Amino acid sequence: MAKRSLRSHGEFFLSYLTAGVSVLDCGCGPGSITLEIARAVRPGRVVGVDFGPTQIEQAAARTKSQAVENLTFEVADCYALPFESDSFDRIFSHALLEHLADPVRALTAMYRTLKPGGVIGICSPDWSGFILSPPSLELSRAVEAYTTLQSKNGGDVGAGRKLGLHLAAAGFQGVRMSARYECYPSLRFIGEYLALQLEREGDARSAQTLRAWSANEDGLFAQAWVSAVARKNT
Repeated sequence: MAKRSLRSHGEFFLSYLTAGVSVLDCGCGPGSITLEIARAVRPGRVVGVDFGPTQIEQAAARTKSQAVENLTFEVADCYALPFESDSFDRIFSHALLEHLADPVRALTAMYRTLKPGGVIGICSPDWSGFILSPPSLELSRAVEAYTTLQSKNGGDVGAGRKLGLHLAAAGFQGVRMSARYECYPSLRFIGEYLALQLEREGDARSAQTLRAWSANEDGLFAQAWVSAVARKNT
């Protein structure tokens, strides 16, 4: 997550990040994208929030080392954002909604926080769009096991295709959706990440399958990401 950049993961929202606008990054993680948002809209105020205190500590340390004066971070619950209504011109959220049991509730909180006429940009993966090569029945079963694990944790691995529906349910209008594929440059990295999660749940067989697959130098792991932009009515 610390390697994410605004160009690589937020390009769909770049045209809305003009100098002077205020921005809330909801689910900012370690703050790599938030930092670039702050540079893009300077001197506009930027706030990054995340539920994880460790993530916020990392983000704050990153900001301090690079002396970005228009950026702050704080721990916050996306269901109960600690800001007054109509506080921000823009809201950005990357890789958050797929982890939530109630994404519409979170988007409703963001709607309240956004100024009338403001714009929101969100992005989530859709796991039905995975492309893995070389394919095998064992690999498909391992990925299904990981998908089941994520679903048990309360998230929605098919969140990407539902972004438009969620935004409309929260009151947003003028929804525009787009999609792209991200190809992971290192199979060993993504294979080990997935394997570790499965091992923690006692599924050593699926973990071994993923590690064996990730040793293929000519393999591919491509993930579908769906983004959506919408407005709050004036």
